[in-house]
Amino acid sequence: MSEIVIADSSCLIGLSKINKLDVLRQLFGRILIPPAVFHEVVILGAGRPGAEAVKNAIWIETHEVKNQLAVRAFRLTLGVGESEAIVLAAEYEADFIILDDWNARQVALALSLPVIGTIAVLTKATEKGLIEDLQATLAELREAGFRFSLT
Repeated sequence: MSEIVIADSSCLIGLSKINKLDVLRQLFGRILIPPAVFHEVVILGAGRPGAEAVKNAIWIETHEVKNQLAVRAFRLTLGVGESEAIVLAAEYEADFIILDDWNARQVALALSLPVIGTIAVLTKATEKGLIEDLQATLAELREAGFRFSLT
């Protein structure tokens, strides 16, 4: 498990809401996040799902983004967390970047970054036997307010 995986906040929050955050550790060993994602989930999200879990997960590592010019350029159309996550994924030549926002995914794909989403993570976890019922898990995720389309 030496894959380099970068995550945006939506995956961390969504999986935390359904008590499945640890699936990321079980699948990938560790997750890298940029400071803006840490800030969104832990600081701005204090008291909400994911805040304490992400703060206390030693397998979620915060890494500084070097290319701030690229972050500022992406900020013209994307949020700060997504922008930093995309630049971090490029800097680390990540095996995967977990993004759910359509616009962020399009930018990452245009940069030839290997994009997956939260649904793909849950599908992979099901294939590995970490989740028994994918449909029930997806229903739980939707009930928790996570918006997605399977088309």
